[in-house]
Amino acid sequence: MLHIPILRKGNPYKSIDVQRVPHFKTRETYVEVSQANAGLIRRDLLELDKAQATLAAFSTEQLIAMCRQAADYFMNDTLPVGDESQTTDDYVRQLSSTSGMPHVLVRKNMAKISGVMAEMKSVLDGLTRGLDLKILDDGFGTHEGHAVSFFPRTNSLGVILPSNSPGVHSLWIPAIAMKVPLVLKPGSSEPWSPYRIAQALIKAGVPKEAFGYYAADHGGAGAILQNCGRGMFFGDSSTVGKYASDPRIELHGTGYSKVVLGDDVADDWEKYLDVMVASITENGGRSCINASGVWVTRHGKEIAQAIAERVTKIVPRDAEDPEALLAPFANPTVAERISKIVDSGLRESGATDMTEQVRGSRLVEWEGGTYLLPTIVHVESHQHPLANREFLFPFASVVEVKPEELPEAMGPSLVVTAITNDQKLINKMVASPHVDRLNIGPIPTMKIAWDQPHEGNLFEHLYARRAFQRATAA
Repeated sequence: MLHIPILRKGNPYKSIDVQRVPHFKTRETYVEVSQANAGLIRRDLLELDKAQATLAAFSTEQLIAMCRQAADYFMNDTLPVGDESQTTDDYVRQLSSTSGMPHVLVRKNMAKISGVMAEMKSVLDGLTRGLDLKILDDGFGTHEGHAVSFFPRTNSLGVILPSNSPGVHSLWIPAIAMKVPLVLKPGSSEPWSPYRIAQALIKAGVPKEAFGYYAADHGGAGAILQNCGRGMFFGDSSTVGKYASDPRIELHGTGYSKVVLGDDVADDWEKYLDVMVASITENGGRSCINASGVWVTRHGKEIAQAIAERVTKIVPRDAEDPEALLAPFANPTVAERISKIVDSGLRESGATDMTEQVRGSRLVEWEGGTYLLPTIVHVESHQHPLANREFLFPFASVVEVKPEELPEAMGPSLVVTAITNDQKLINKMVASPHVDRLNIGPIPTMKIAWDQPHEGNLFEHLYARRAFQRATAA
């Protein structure tokens, strides 16, 4: 039986307490993962200053070079996983077996993770707004003609990770290049990616002491967030809510990302159908930057019908099928619960499931897997319960609003793709405090740029600027 150990200061450690992670189809144990209790975690985290010192011994330029090398190792090399070795194909198969994600989507997410490591210089340029990175080595320097000084807010970044999509791991990797050790708690059905990323970075020369890897229960997760100076927490609104008022914790919850068609382009909506469909369906609809809403001023039912006809062509396929675009649920009861929530919303007047009219039931069993088929709902009012919901499958509401209600009626949105030439609407979008990332024009919500961080700025989370003056030599 394959066993994934804890990493204590980078050293493998097998625990007596293990979690048995099942294969998503057979429900038989596929891998055992050592579990760390809160006491062990708290004890290990007492020595984080030493871990930080191992990274501080390197220049930022050296760590960027290590990240670049690690990108190649992550994509192509055989790396350790517990006492065994893991090829790239092993990783793809193993991740798919416990999470249900099709191989083609795993490989796309691999490329995203590798890309962040390979392009770390560009990523840091975006996070720091072009700061001379030598300032992170010296603690001070000159930026745009002014003396500046930055210092780390913390000796560690604790990260509570999800299982929905491997691509989210690209958000915490830059901490290493910024000389901040990582304390990682993997998702229950996706222990593979953070472990492999750590091994790739260690092979590239990053000190192993900079990595803690602790599969744990809620108590262990709490110990990580309480004892690391800064944290990052991935989860839905119900799980991240208790930390909403803690400035030490960067929350990555529900995205409520949207495509908005301005009133000036509403009659030309067919031109933008590809953007809408891609925003909803890419990566199996499992990312917080997938569009969960299409907001329009008119033609709502026509648009919803056209999207429905496109997405109903997405059906369950074998995990190894290169055409597979839909992931089953590792836990079938989660799929059943989500489908019931959608059905409950549809019982409220003013909403119609446009996809059900085309393909029937949303919840299906196929070759041992439980799937939720893509669902498009037409909603007559932005006040309807389904107007602003997000689920872990390709789901979107097409919401009709009055032009003057945009963007205020939309609520918080991680990504908004605003397709419009109306400068007044563009100005309102730019000024809105509820839009975290803004695309103007037909850019899918899933399209990212290395130099444009979204959902928080990791550099500002980990570093603070101090006032700084230095006397000139007499």
